[in-house]
Amino acid sequence: MSAGRNPWRPTSGCGPDCLPVAGAGEVVPVVRRVGRLLAVLGMLLAGAVLAAVVPVLPARERAAAVRGWARGTVRAFGVRLVLAGRLPRRRALLVANHVSWLDVLAVLAVQPARMVAKREVRDWPLVGLLAAAAGTVWVDRARPRTLPGTVGAVAAVLRAGRPVAVFPEGTTWCGGPSGCRPGGGFRPAVFQAAIDAGAPVVPLRIGYRDASTGAGTAAPAFVGDETLWRSVRRVLAATDLVVSVSVAAALHPASGADRRLLARAAESAVRLVPMPAVAPRRAPVAAVPGGGVAGTGELGLAA
Repeated sequence: MSAGRNPWRPTSGCGPDCLPVAGAGEVVPVVRRVGRLLAVLGMLLAGAVLAAVVPVLPARERAAAVRGWARGTVRAFGVRLVLAGRLPRRRALLVANHVSWLDVLAVLAVQPARMVAKREVRDWPLVGLLAAAAGTVWVDRARPRTLPGTVGAVAAVLRAGRPVAVFPEGTTWCGGPSGCRPGGGFRPAVFQAAIDAGAPVVPLRIGYRDASTGAGTAAPAFVGDETLWRSVRRVLAATDLVVSVSVAAALHPASGADRRLLARAAESAVRLVPMPAVAPRRAPVAAVPGGGVAGTGELGLAA
């Protein structure tokens, strides 16, 4: 979502003009949309229960539970998830472009990680509860002086051997085929955490496409002054929406590396890594060895 006028906050060049025109294109029937919404509500309720259990689970079981819940929620929305590339099995700073609230689910579905999110999310109904239970590191964008503490908290999580995921653009961009910019620059502050902790940086490219046409789509984008509910309704109505997570080669910063250069390298890697090909839902999908962890694979097929 685009930030306000605070000069410390990143702003997006995307707005209502980047979004699909209401009523244009094919949408699923109302009955199916209602079914998806009920499934999503069920997953949110399951998430509320999970939020109470996750903090006491061992690390491996905790990761499996979060991954399973995220995949189930993506499926409930009627979205297919595709992973291309190999994710690290150890600690890493995962950095991705930012298009939608759906990005968070996509990342958690392929690699359960401690997320870095704006403090306002903590006040969202139920979502804030789930985020807090998952150990989210909060960023107070209204108080720039707290940023060093946030960077220190991320470094501490990395030193403890846990992966951390962040969207360094700081705000969302439409990411679709419209004329506005596809994304913003990566802000360098959080990259200092990887340098301090001696952890690799793994760039991820998140993309959304309509599999029936193969074209990029801004349907799941969450930009401008749009409400979350309106964005959610557009996703529920999408006919063959696919979210892909493409993994670029890891960057290994040396001690004392320049965080600005590291941020630029990660940003370039995200822009250049290719997105995987996807087939329409009705077409058969070839099985991929390793369940999609290595190579390209379908991680979820929605009803």
